[in-house]
Amino acid sequence: MTARTDAQDDLVSMRHKPLHLLTYLDENSWLPGPRANLTLVDAFADVAPEEIVWQLTGSPDEFRRLCGAAALGRLYLERPGDAAVLERLTELAVDDNWRVREGVAMALQRVGDASPELLLTLVDGFLAGSSRVVRAAVAGICEPRLLRTPRMAEVALDACRRATEHLQTVPFEQRRHDDVRTLRQALGYCWSVAIAAAPERGLALWRELEARAASDADIAWIVSENLTKARLKRVLSLHKDEDVGPAGLEPTTPAV
Repeated sequence: MTARTDAQDDLVSMRHKPLHLLTYLDENSWLPGPRANLTLVDAFADVAPEEIVWQLTGSPDEFRRLCGAAALGRLYLERPGDAAVLERLTELAVDDNWRVREGVAMALQRVGDASPELLLTLVDGFLAGSSRVVRAAVAGICEPRLLRTPRMAEVALDACRRATEHLQTVPFEQRRHDDVRTLRQALGYCWSVAIAAAPERGLALWRELEARAASDADIAWIVSENLTKARLKRVLSLHKDEDVGPAGLEPTTPAV
């Protein structure tokens, strides 16, 4: 038995007692606090009745809404292409609460664990959305466990490239907006995940990214953040004798 299976058993025992189930979530959320109980979120997404999932996606409570968002991944797997599930995922991807937005990324990763092809379709659609929806796409696919095949790694790199291009289309005076900063923050680690999964093509794209950093403060910030990640440091160390692009960039101050 694990904490996740224990929580699954508890939740299943309360399937027909929704008030008890909601109280259980509230009492075991670990909130307020620095970290939500993600094991409980996963367990809820595994077994929660569909009607409660839908109810929680509209809850004013952040933990309940987080649980509902994550569980939408299971509903999408059960009904691939379901327009209502896709619409709700997209709505929650732009939620003002960062934990709820993480719930959407968890939903996408759940889809990817079971059906990589379905995840690729979702990511492609999300990359055509607004900045926060684009952020959900890259945060969803840039998860190391999902990038164990060459195709998935290539798609993750392409997602980072497209998301970065989206960011660069935003006028500089609008990049202080929270939705754009949220995307920038995700790109500050997602590039390193994707490059570590596919170093050869990843380093070629990294060279391009470094070159663009010289004239774009937000790209410079993204480069600087990724350079702090151990996974990227390892890749660069292994390829240190290769030309990996301009070094010693002095990033200008990004929009704050």
